[in-house]
Amino acid sequence: MLTRIIPLCIMPDTMHPIEHIRKVILGVNQADFAAIAGVNQATVSRWEKGELEPRREDLAKIRHAARERGLIWDDSWFFEPPGFHVKQAEPDTAA
Repeated sequence: MLTRIIPLCIMPDTMHPIEHIRKVILGVNQADFAAIAGVNQATVSRWEKGELEPRREDLAKIRHAARERGLIWDDSWFFEPPGFHVKQAEPDTAA
């Protein structure tokens, strides 16, 4: 049986989950992301470096911004980087 690995998104191993949300999900720079979360750009930089954790209120604002834009959302993205989904390949009936 064949197994196909389907990337859910492309993210370097070194990218922090918050950085992934900012760049890949919302597609904004640090200053715009800071405005969304109600913090300053330096705070966003510290989140992305793992020096500081966002507060629940910050996470709620980020979630709200994603949903307001009509984006698919999963709260687990705050805590673990999206990985790869392993899917069983359909049997090849052409052979």
